[in-house]
Amino acid sequence: MHRDDSRNDGGQKKAGLERRSLLKGLGLGAAGAAAAAATLRAAPAEAMDPGPEEMRSRYRDNDHVKRFYALNRL
Repeated sequence: MHRDDSRNDGGQKKAGLERRSLLKGLGLGAAGAAAAAATLRAAPAEAMDPGPEEMRSRYRDNDHVKRFYALNRL
């Protein structure tokens, strides 16, 4: 009995072509994403100048703070 292996080869060739087109598509997609990322640039960071209100100390030594430290010493 002689089998017709040409059908199997055709199926393998078709699967190989599908795999190649998938890999080619992934490669093109990755290249497109890299090109898009290269065109998008982050804005330079700007330093904030704190005014006198932000620079003043907010710590106040009151009864609540003293009690907190006393309880944490235990």
